[in-house]
Amino acid sequence: MNPAVLQGQSVPVGAPFRWTVSTVARLSVLALAAYVYVLAEMAPIGATPAIAADLGVSEPHVGILTAAYAFVTVVSTLPLVRLTQGWPRRRVLVVALTCLTVSQLLSMLATDLALLAASRTLCALTHGLMWAVVVPIAARLVPPTHTGRATTAVYAGTTVALVIGNPLTTAMSEAWGWRQAVAVLTVAAAVTTMLAQGILPRMAAEAGAPGSTPRRTLPYRNKRLMTLCALTFVGVTAHFVSFTFIVPLIRDVVGVGGPAESWVYAGYGVVGLLALVTLSPAVDRRVRPAAAGAAAILCLAFWCLSGLVGGTCGLLALWVGITAILVWGAAAALLPPLLQSAAIRTCPGQPEQASALYVTTFQVGIMAGSIGGGLVYAQSGIAAVVAASSVLFAVALAGVLLRGEALEPRAPAALGPEALAQPSLS
Repeated sequence: MNPAVLQGQSVPVGAPFRWTVSTVARLSVLALAAYVYVLAEMAPIGATPAIAADLGVSEPHVGILTAAYAFVTVVSTLPLVRLTQGWPRRRVLVVALTCLTVSQLLSMLATDLALLAASRTLCALTHGLMWAVVVPIAARLVPPTHTGRATTAVYAGTTVALVIGNPLTTAMSEAWGWRQAVAVLTVAAAVTTMLAQGILPRMAAEAGAPGSTPRRTLPYRNKRLMTLCALTFVGVTAHFVSFTFIVPLIRDVVGVGGPAESWVYAGYGVVGLLALVTLSPAVDRRVRPAAAGAAAILCLAFWCLSGLVGGTCGLLALWVGITAILVWGAAAALLPPLLQSAAIRTCPGQPEQASALYVTTFQVGIMAGSIGGGLVYAQSGIAAVVAASSVLFAVALAGVLLRGEALEPRAPAALGPEALAQPSLS
């Protein structure tokens, strides 16, 4: 048997993998990095009313912050991934987290919408870079058979941001003001930066970095990866058309207003986290059925929400609406780790490059969804927003059913714990 080096020790291929305290701690730091980055990206969504009132702008204008953030990420991710290809992986992550900390400090001091958007640019510049490396780093800490579960562990940070972070920032924005919420996020980003530097091991640059191996085929020539990116684009666009305005949606479609909005929003994240914990093995073992099932559930949830638009408000309609929101949260949480782990499996020799292309596509979907949702909301109201998501999720489901073979893990994700340059914590 060929040995593979895992955390500094020789482990025979096929030997049972055991989760160690150090592996769990390192994955927890990566999940925390994902948590603070996603919270910074999505904070304006939950705090939309507070920001709009403080800066004297409309809610749809605040929604454009999410699109602007995504646009900057789209144009910066691939160039920055190539620029930092020869850097040690831990250094890339620490630099990205440092930029996040500085950007949140500047956001807290912004006096108008333009300055707030400008202050978020620094964070957006390194957002895609962070996501391009954080999942491959996690995959290097485990054998190829556990790539999906390591990816799910990282994405748990994004779900916890929905469970705890976004509802908490929404509540703080309503009670104390949105600037205080950003101040807390600034501290959290600084702490995460120090933990990443102290706990994560030193890791070599990507296997395809200059001088390390011969030039490989460019990821965008990989048909399976491009199919995954196309499915990702449609699904993410469908999601963010409505998610950008989830607070008004809960208020105006489901009929839950006031402080209860935050509880429904928190429930959205709780069921997402439960779905990740319960279904994480499917990310490694049953990829195509899991993707098809999640897409079908999203279609059903949005058909139910569409049926509530303009209807009479009763107890049954209220519970149908709340259930649809919760089901939406569960299915939406499962798809990103499933798709990103599948993406890096398509390019085992260039995981960061494949991850960067996936992240760029994801951000294009966010941008398209938030801009499209904002335009539809401003022109036709929240009912049209829900209808647009329903149609797009149906298209995504059809794509998974027709081209789902791109999701299957045909080749091992040879991301290599062997890529660990030094297993020490220094």
